Amino acid sequence: MLPAPGVFYFPWEISSGAVQEGTTVRTFGKLKCYQPADSQAVLSSQHASTQHQVKVHTAFVEPFNPILGAQYIVLGDLESTERDGLMVCARVLNCVDGVDLTLLQSAINEQRKYFHDREGEVNTQ
Repeated sequence: MLPAPGVFYFPWEISSGAVQEGTTVRTFGKLKCYQPADSQAVLSSQHASTQHQVKVHTAFVEPFNPILGAQYIVLGDLESTERDGLMVCARVLNCVDGVDLTLLQSAINEQRKYFHDREGEVNTQ
């Protein structure tokens, strides 16, 4: 059986705890740091005046050539650990440096609106 496709969540939604453990997510951010010995990376993103960070477990996507400061999109499952708290266990980690974040955020919002409207139509039939 295939894993869940993953829903886009903004980094600030994940770091605030608005997304439950076990959820399959897609998110984005700049690669702030990478620790190959621990198979961990940190993606950061700014929303309003706050910097948000998402920890990523990279064991399933290694080896990869990290580019610090570059934009990445990650697909994976949220897991909670005692030591690190909530982190994304990455199945896919792609460098998408040069992506227009404003357009990406707009596309995510439009996709959410579409899915919300579509679910409303299904429930009324």
